[in-house]
Amino acid sequence: MSSRTSTETSPQITVGFRTRSISDERLRFIRQVGATDVYLDHSSLDEEPDEFIDNTGENDTLVIDEDVIPSAEELIEAKERVEAHGLRLAGVHSLPHSIYGPIMLGTERADERIELIAQLIRNIGEAGIPILGYQWNPRGLVPMRTRPDRPIRGGAEATEFDLTDLEDPFEVAETVDREYSEAEFWENYERFVEAVVPVAEEADVRLALHPVDPPGIEQLGGIPRLFRNVENFERAMDIVPSYHHGLKLCLGCFSQLGEDIPALIRRFGERDQIVFVHFRDVEGTVPSFHETFVDEGNFDEFEAMEALVDIGFSGSVLPDHVPKIEGDSQWRHRANAFTAGYLKGVINSTLRARSGTLRET
Repeated sequence: MSSRTSTETSPQITVGFRTRSISDERLRFIRQVGATDVYLDHSSLDEEPDEFIDNTGENDTLVIDEDVIPSAEELIEAKERVEAHGLRLAGVHSLPHSIYGPIMLGTERADERIELIAQLIRNIGEAGIPILGYQWNPRGLVPMRTRPDRPIRGGAEATEFDLTDLEDPFEVAETVDREYSEAEFWENYERFVEAVVPVAEEADVRLALHPVDPPGIEQLGGIPRLFRNVENFERAMDIVPSYHHGLKLCLGCFSQLGEDIPALIRRFGERDQIVFVHFRDVEGTVPSFHETFVDEGNFDEFEAMEALVDIGFSGSVLPDHVPKIEGDSQWRHRANAFTAGYLKGVINSTLRARSGTLRET
């Protein structure tokens, strides 16, 4: 399998946004707040929390939902539209459960869905888009959060998870047909990876796996939660070792586990497996935590950025699960703008400090 390293050049850390909409208004906003990278989200409105739902026009998004994927021509058109605003279409951010769920559960539709994802990878590669993010999260089958409006700083609202708020969390949920074993989930996942990683290598597209959220819990509702800890992430990467299969490193998920975030970054950085980063944090750990602003939470954001610089990471850091603040839109443009600006400050301060050019105040 192919191998590369990103540590031989100076790190180029950029700020990106995940967005379903590529309207001119949205793209102007993203550029105005100083971000450079755009990650297109899937179009399933049933599977994402409120902050990712966009009110978009028919021509302002690409359809990635159940049986539908964009063609290479549609992706090229989207790329050109993004680039016209001085931005980069850095990747397709995620896949809906309606596409990967049948593979995860090993249903009779698994083979056709593997081929659908393989064709999407080919289309993305043909369009010159470098990344496809994905997850193995049973969204819609079991709850991701137990409260959407936990009050935090100044009355802003954040999402919360508390295991004690769930009734019989380990019993088979009504939305699940039966209890599944972890062994069969691993078998289904290995089948998927062995099929699509060679396609990604040929297309020169990096696949990026997101942790299960919330992590640290072996199963909920009869569904195993494979990517709940560091060791299982490493097992996933070792199935087919390749530069073209890495991590959508969600710092919030590992913060929910109480992990040492800088050490974690260095651990995966040594393996050259960090494709892009969800730079977010929480207060508390599993089984009870809530989202918070990027400048608060369990870990030190400057130490985390220092670790990214030290490993030579070149790629995007993205706001994610931002709180809802006063006067915000459904997409939470104000909270996203605050986070993007804060991250740019952390990036620039860290790079200057590392190069010895930080101005004295």
